Amino acid sequence: MNKSCLLCGVGGQGTVLASKLIAYAALDKGMFVRTTETIGMAQRGGSVVSHVRMGEEIHSPLIPKGQADVMIAFEPAEAVRNISYLKKDGVAVVNRKAVKPVTATLSNTEYSGQEMMEYLKKHVKNLVLVDGEAICKEVGSAKVLNMALLGAALGSNVLDLSLQDMEHEIEIHVKKQFVEMNKKALARGAAAVL
Repeated sequence: MNKSCLLCGVGGQGTVLASKLIAYAALDKGMFVRTTETIGMAQRGGSVVSHVRMGEEIHSPLIPKGQADVMIAFEPAEAVRNISYLKKDGVAVVNRKAVKPVTATLSNTEYSGQEMMEYLKKHVKNLVLVDGEAICKEVGSAKVLNMALLGAALGSNVLDLSLQDMEHEIEIHVKKQFVEMNKKALARGAAAVL
């Protein structure tokens, strides 16, 4: 069975690493995988979107609108911006903490993300809100947000991958000194859902 996962956030949140780990795990399970990223002005806090498609037969890396089984959103506004990719019964895993966009900073406009959260609550049937900031504090690093959200997605059982599959990929693809911290964040993210 094919699965499509869209990851979205802003530059520096670890979106691309999370998508690569999903792809590696799927490959190790014998699935066909196609991925692509749109990173634009990611280095300056701009949008980052990664498409990961896996399964028996995948012809294109791009997820058609309305076909993502899961959306992992690192920021509420990015979730709203990419909601059209999510299936009607798809799962949206969304970090609660908003990141003030560059445009709001430059225009000195307030942005808390609350409007975005309310919109998501009204329009997403299977919404999983994650307090990524709390998990990062507990683990001791703001750089593990990607693992916390990935853990929450795995805990939602929407991907055909397990926590153990992802821990294995972390051991292989993450620098040795950060492996345990990332595995801890992954487990905390999954526990937040369960």
